Amino acid sequence: MKQAGRIVGEALLLARESVREGISTWELDRIIREFIEKSGAVPSFLNYNGFPASTCISINDEVIHGIPSKKRILEVGDIVSIDVGAKFRGFHGDAARTIPVGQVSREALRLIDVARRSFFEGIDKAVVGNRIGDIGHAIQNFVEGEGFSVVRTYIGHGVGQELHEQPDVPNYGLPGRGVRLCAGMTLAIEPMINAGGYEVVTDPGGWTVRTADRSLSAHYENTVAITEDGPCVFTLCDPDW
Repeated sequence: MKQAGRIVGEALLLARESVREGISTWELDRIIREFIEKSGAVPSFLNYNGFPASTCISINDEVIHGIPSKKRILEVGDIVSIDVGAKFRGFHGDAARTIPVGQVSREALRLIDVARRSFFEGIDKAVVGNRIGDIGHAIQNFVEGEGFSVVRTYIGHGVGQELHEQPDVPNYGLPGRGVRLCAGMTLAIEPMINAGGYEVVTDPGGWTVRTADRSLSAHYENTVAITEDGPCVFTLCDPDW
C-alpha cells in the first residue's frame, strides 16, 4: 500500500505540473494514466462501476466524479479537483487535490487551503483507540469554523485490496461515536467542502456531482494507515501540499 500510495502521490505532483490554461481534462487524464501504467500499476477508477476514465477531474462547482473530456478546457480562474487511484500488486492508493488554474479568487484559494488544513485536523484524531466520529468531528468543526460547509452525501472510506472498503469515514459527526480505530486500518480520509451550502446534486449522466447552489467546492484526500506510532500518510509526496 505504501508503494501504491507513492504512485498516486507522484501522479498528483505530475498533475499539478500539468494543470494550465488551455489544457483539456482529457489530456490531464491521459498524462496521469500513462504515468500510473509506466509505474507498474493500473488506474483504480477506469471502468470502476462503469466509470469511463482513469481520473476524476471536477471543475469549480463540481464536487467529485467529473468525467474527463476533450471539450472541457481549463481557464484562468478555475479550480480543478483531481482524484487519482492506483492499484499496485493487489492494493489500492487513493488521493485527491484541488489545484488553481493561474490567478484565482481569494475565496477560492482560501477554500482550497481550508480543505487541506481540515484533513490534517482530522488525522490528528486518527490514532489507535479513538473512533471514526473523532476524525469527522474534527474536520467538520474546523471547516464550519472557517465559514464553509462539509458535504454530507459523500464520505471517505476504508481502502486496501478493494478501492472502497469498510469502515465509512464521514467528514462530520460526533466525537466518541462510530467504529474504534485499530492499528492496521487503512483509510481514505477525504474532506469535500463547499463555499456555500452542503447540498449537492448529480448531473443527468449519473456521475458528476456538483453543489446545489453552484458555489465552489474543494476536495483533499490521502490514504492513511492507523499505526501504534500514529497515522502514516501513504500518498503525501510533498509535505506542503
